[in-house]
Amino acid sequence: MSTGLRRQSGASEARAVSIRYFNLYRLVVASVFAIFGSVIHLGQAAPELFETTVVAYWLLAMLFAVLQMQGDAFAERALGVEVAVDILVLAIFMYASGGNRSGVPFLIMTFVAGAGLVGRGRMVLGAASFATFTILLEQLYRLWTEQQNTVDFTRAGIICVGFFFVAIVARFLAQRALINEALAAARGKDLERQWRVNARIIEDMQDGVVVVNADGVVRHVNPRAEEWLGAALRSGDHLARASSILFHASGEMAETCYVESTGKNLRLRYVEVGHPGFAGDRIIYLEDTDRLQAQAQQIKLAALGRLTANIAHEIRNPLSAVSHAGELLADEKRQEVQVRLLRIIRDNAARIERIIRDVLELGRRDRGMPESLDLVEFVRGFVDEFSSYSSIPRVAVRIVADDVSVPAKVLFDRVHLYQILSNLVGNAWRYCSKSEDAIQLLFRDLDERRIVLAVMDDGAGIKPDDRPKLFEPFFTSDPKGTGLGLYTARELAEANGASLNLAESPLGAEFHLVVRRIE
Repeated sequence: MSTGLRRQSGASEARAVSIRYFNLYRLVVASVFAIFGSVIHLGQAAPELFETTVVAYWLLAMLFAVLQMQGDAFAERALGVEVAVDILVLAIFMYASGGNRSGVPFLIMTFVAGAGLVGRGRMVLGAASFATFTILLEQLYRLWTEQQNTVDFTRAGIICVGFFFVAIVARFLAQRALINEALAAARGKDLERQWRVNARIIEDMQDGVVVVNADGVVRHVNPRAEEWLGAALRSGDHLARASSILFHASGEMAETCYVESTGKNLRLRYVEVGHPGFAGDRIIYLEDTDRLQAQAQQIKLAALGRLTANIAHEIRNPLSAVSHAGELLADEKRQEVQVRLLRIIRDNAARIERIIRDVLELGRRDRGMPESLDLVEFVRGFVDEFSSYSSIPRVAVRIVADDVSVPAKVLFDRVHLYQILSNLVGNAWRYCSKSEDAIQLLFRDLDERRIVLAVMDDGAGIKPDDRPKLFEPFFTSDPKGTGLGLYTARELAEANGASLNLAESPLGAEFHLVVRRIE
């Protein structure tokens, strides 16, 4: 049910409660007249009429109470008839008790006021008019039956003026109540609208949000927090039962926590609500540290990309001139020493060109277009294509995919993955024995969410002193290498949410590319 419907039903319920209390008041008055009428000296002028009317009134009061059970709408429609019966019966009580000096008219005023308040001012003037009519009719009847000693039109007139005064006051109060109700409804709509906007903002936040009170009971939680915590948190749940990890972390005011079920490293930030009505309430913001690091890395790489593009452009122009001059010199007949020097120029120019190409590729790593790929099928296609135009024979590379669940679907940029494999397989071929199956590409499941692609060779392996520096830019053990291959490969892997690491291997070198599986 919407808040608007709840508000309408709440107003209807309030009116129904008012009518129930009015019926209860009528039943109490009828019971008092029935039990204590003679004690308070009522009905002495016409005892039989008084007793008969009291019994009838008490039965009618019971009937009205029963009829209200038929529904609130019926009770509202019957309210006018009930008030008319009340006034008429009380007028009879007044006649049976000796006239308008008996005090009964003041009781009639309470019913006129009640009719105005319960009926929201709709029938109050009608009730006052009917009460005036009964008072005057009672006086005229006394005058007609020659009871002049009890006739007092002056007092009756004052009482009738009192009826209308009470009616006007009751109408004013009822209208004020309606205005306040309308104002409350309007403010309720504004609050509902603001609440919905705030709830939507919180639900769409990239960070997780959990609001808890001083007792650790959850007041609000957004879907991102539930996803990262791996727990279904609901308003009213105790944080200790719903997420023990967050409960202990927040109790210690820890800045970070690790959720093993989701593999998330979260940074926690605590903010006190600071409102008098919410003393002790706290907002816990959950931030994914991996995402924060990725954002920082993207900013860094964007700046690096612009810088490297400018540097590469400035270097490439004079390099082209040097290479062209070397080619012109090579066309002429030269001595052996000059030929060797020209070869050095060409080799180093080509090496610088490769460095520029690698640097530019590194600067474009943040422009990738990830797509769903079957990792095993992609690697098979890569090996077939790579061996067709490189010096690596197809028989030198063996693919083993017995320990991986298929299909091995991953989200990766196709160009980036191709370059990573080119670097790894190219390095493996450079240092392997060049025999059949000298290079092995092994697939296996690391866990339900991750796949490992191991690139292995049967070479001499990597020196222990070189291992810590292997992924540093411009580090190479090959005089003809640029030192950017592995560094670029790792950066491209991280740009796609993967990781590239050097593994321990008893024979040769072994690199592990760890990629997240997608459904």
